[in-house]
Amino acid sequence: MVFSVPITVRGYELDTQGHLNQAVYIQYSEHARWEMLAAAGIQQNAMVESGIGPVALEVNVKYLRELRGGEQVDVTCEFAWAEGKVFQLKQQILKKDGTLCADIVVTGGVLDLKARKLVPNPAERFAALASDPALLGI
Repeated sequence: MVFSVPITVRGYELDTQGHLNQAVYIQYSEHARWEMLAAAGIQQNAMVESGIGPVALEVNVKYLRELRGGEQVDVTCEFAWAEGKVFQLKQQILKKDGTLCADIVVTGGVLDLKARKLVPNPAERFAALASDPALLGI
């Protein structure tokens, strides 16, 4: 299932060329991931209390189109589950007319906060905390 969050590019996020700073694309993608977890019923404090937390292990961003202040975008987020300890999140930043501005792939996991190691089945851990695991593709 593809989840989407609307964002308006703010002036203070621009670089000296007048377009969205490259690091902010990553912040937008992280914001969308947290919003998706919240929409599925997973609150950050509940994860911490259960002894886990999501971690980004690798982030690959393809910057395709510039964004300027005041433009509105949708940031998508979709889990791609696999066997083992890691998963991928496929994300896109799209202008309202559908123009693809950035293609982002995050390899992530769920960290056991006490052992400081990845848990073996991250989808299972998310599903146990979610009120709507279908939103996460589980």
